[in-house]
Amino acid sequence: MDTTMSSDGTLIAYDRTGEGPALILVSGALGDRADVALLAAALAPHLTVFAYDRRGRGGSGDTQPYAVDREIDDLAAMIRAAGGRAFVFGHSSGAALALEAAVRGLAIVKLALYEPPYIVDDSRLPIPDEYVPTLQALVGAGRRGDAVEYFWRVALQLPPEMIARARTTPRWPRLEALAHTLSYDGEVMGDHMAGKPLPAEWSRRVTIPTLVIDGGESPASPRNAVAAVTQLLPHAQRRTLQGQGHGALAEVLAPVLEAFFRG
Repeated sequence: MDTTMSSDGTLIAYDRTGEGPALILVSGALGDRADVALLAAALAPHLTVFAYDRRGRGGSGDTQPYAVDREIDDLAAMIRAAGGRAFVFGHSSGAALALEAAVRGLAIVKLALYEPPYIVDDSRLPIPDEYVPTLQALVGAGRRGDAVEYFWRVALQLPPEMIARARTTPRWPRLEALAHTLSYDGEVMGDHMAGKPLPAEWSRRVTIPTLVIDGGESPASPRNAVAAVTQLLPHAQRRTLQGQGHGALAEVLAPVLEAFFRG
């Protein structure tokens, strides 16, 4: 594990593997650098892969108060650690964070996004206004498991029986340990989960080559969001991975990313 320092003095932990142009992997909700280890290993023969712990996760610090601006600064610090310019891949809310970084003009050469969870139409219920405050209140009351359950039920729309089974698995304590970061992801998403169109200004601010990916087995809402992002950004292309859902297998996703970034 290596570390770099963000602009507010927070240490950001990361793993570096492989050879070639620099690629930074940005994980989604309840994810850290361990969750992208298989993807990093699959890409390492072609790229120098930087898998980092987002603020508040794993080996990284968590200077308070949280702000999306600080997460953007963390990604900027990772780009500096990678040599000053880099490819960036983000998954789910990590894709939304990566796209926001591109909107703000970070030195991203090419951008790949896997199912940023925007809600752009009425294909599913919007996220309620009290979503982030509810997560914060649950964690503040020590109810970390209930915060994870609330996220899965409200944001992911998972059925109660699936959540009940998950709470009995060995992985559950690890999810509870990351529960405080769920509100961070909620703030990253902002008001882009309310069934409204995405900001038109993004089309002017994000002109780098962008690959927007969805899984062929995913529900309508994330796939419609992928279509909306692709249509909005002037140099975006869409790729659907048949047989995959919101969490694509590394062996399926890696060749697509390698072809895009090295192409």
